[in-house]
Amino acid sequence: MSDRLQGKKVYLRAMDPEKDTEVMAVWQRDALYNRFMDSETAMMFPRDQMKEWFEKRLDYVNTFMICRVEDDRAIGFIELADFDWHSGNAWMGIGIGERENWGKGYGTEAQHILLKMAFEEWHLHRVSLAVLGYNERAVRSYEKAGFMLEGSLRGFVRRDGKIWDMHMMGILRQDWDALHQE
Repeated sequence: MSDRLQGKKVYLRAMDPEKDTEVMAVWQRDALYNRFMDSETAMMFPRDQMKEWFEKRLDYVNTFMICRVEDDRAIGFIELADFDWHSGNAWMGIGIGERENWGKGYGTEAQHILLKMAFEEWHLHRVSLAVLGYNERAVRSYEKAGFMLEGSLRGFVRRDGKIWDMHMMGILRQDWDALHQE
């Protein structure tokens, strides 16, 4: 396996819709996972429909499965999408499936691996993401990876009778370089 996709706790591998759809369908059935992933209403898809959706996305989204080094188990996904190659921009998305794997640094390490590839191999200038205001654990993870809060869409989503902001975060190549000076 290429060193660029290998970390201490996790490694990234290409997503295989045939193999990975089932595990991702299980994650999707967790209401809390869905609340952290999107501002839209959670939707449950049959396995075949989900597999077809993933296969279509592979044409324009670089999706990797996050796997634990200790047992090769897929525990999440990370992806870059909406590439603007002219300006060197892309959007990142990430999700760690089962709750037992939350808060253990797997997502932060996966971000480091993907950002290294994005900046040093694909020569991107910027990676952006959006995160719901109540997902404080994700915000901390993004900050550890070098993302900075750049603004908020106020009153973006209603959950449990409260209105929450959507935060926009980003990291520039120069930020990445400053964090990883030897």
